[in-house]
Amino acid sequence: MPVFLYRAADRGGHTIDGVMEAPDARAVIERLHKESYFPVRVSPHAERKAWPTLGGRRVRQRDLLAMTQQLATLFEAGLPLDRALAILEELAPSAKLGEIIADLLRSVRGGASLSDALAKHHPRPFSRLYINMVRAGEKGGVLEVALRRLAEFLESRAAFTEAIVSALAYPLVITTVGAGAVIFLLTFVIPRFATIFADLHQAIPLPTQILMSVSAAMQSYWWAGVLVILGAVLGWRLWTGTPEGRLQWDRLLLQTPRVGSLTMKVETARFLRTLGTMLKSGVPVLGALAVVGDMMSNQIVARSVQRLSESVKRGGTVASAMREHGQFPSLAVHMVRVGEETGRLEDMLIKAAETLEGDVRTDLKRMIGLLEPAVILAMGVLVAFIVVAMLLAIFSVNDIRV
Repeated sequence: MPVFLYRAADRGGHTIDGVMEAPDARAVIERLHKESYFPVRVSPHAERKAWPTLGGRRVRQRDLLAMTQQLATLFEAGLPLDRALAILEELAPSAKLGEIIADLLRSVRGGASLSDALAKHHPRPFSRLYINMVRAGEKGGVLEVALRRLAEFLESRAAFTEAIVSALAYPLVITTVGAGAVIFLLTFVIPRFATIFADLHQAIPLPTQILMSVSAAMQSYWWAGVLVILGAVLGWRLWTGTPEGRLQWDRLLLQTPRVGSLTMKVETARFLRTLGTMLKSGVPVLGALAVVGDMMSNQIVARSVQRLSESVKRGGTVASAMREHGQFPSLAVHMVRVGEETGRLEDMLIKAAETLEGDVRTDLKRMIGLLEPAVILAMGVLVAFIVVAMLLAIFSVNDIRV
């Protein structure tokens, strides 16, 4: 059905802009008259092609968080939805987000609900969680409360993700700098010494020979190493791009010592926080479980959540289903059971998520505390081997008889 843009005025002389689907312009005018508006301009909406641009095609999570917080604040201040969206359009930190808010505003002024307008942009940047929480708030007449809880959820998730990234940043920097230093020595420094030793026609120690062979191989076949790395990455992407390959990779990840338990805690914390937030916003348990299952990044855990949803549908409790299906941490299962027994399931889900997130931070610090010395030691051994090999060669040159 064609889409029309319109501008109309009410009896007080205030003009509004909107978008409406209708068979023709006459139908738009008739509908506006029925709603006590006087059409000023009605024109067909020409769809613009979205050409790819570098950067700015995706909305950053921090911008989405800021938009949600601002919308919740404006709602709590008593502003109507269209006025709040108009203000947010002016405050948009990026052109892409500004376009999305402008489209939301046109849809809302055209008679659509906010959740339906958000669904037009699914899956980016609005997830099913986002849309369902807004829809629940609209049905319950507490949209501002749902938006505030959604903002708190996004803020907590962003803080948790940032804590993990910050913890991993230091060992990653050490590894990158150390690897760069070793590559620089092997490709720029060692070849110059190799030329000097070759001109002397003097037998050199075995460590130096090994070092020079490695350096020569890196200079001559560096492209082969690059191809191997790219091929491995591409093969991994293709393998995990299939449902069976992704399932096998996620299963292997969960079976890896230390990493598996940490991954399970991260996934369980995400499951509990998302479920608790949706239940607090008035989303039914079965509907919330369906959404939560789609949000799990590990497919093994996602399947466990799906089976959990089926058990609850048959009349079981969330805690018993968690114990029956999957490898959820025992602490989480006990806290969920306490929440169900006391009638405070939503609060206990959030508290269990916070507890697991704290455990993840502690475990991650402990793992990084072991990883950092190991990385430094490995880099130190490599650099020491290079230095010793070069010194042995220099000492052997000094032994040349004149």
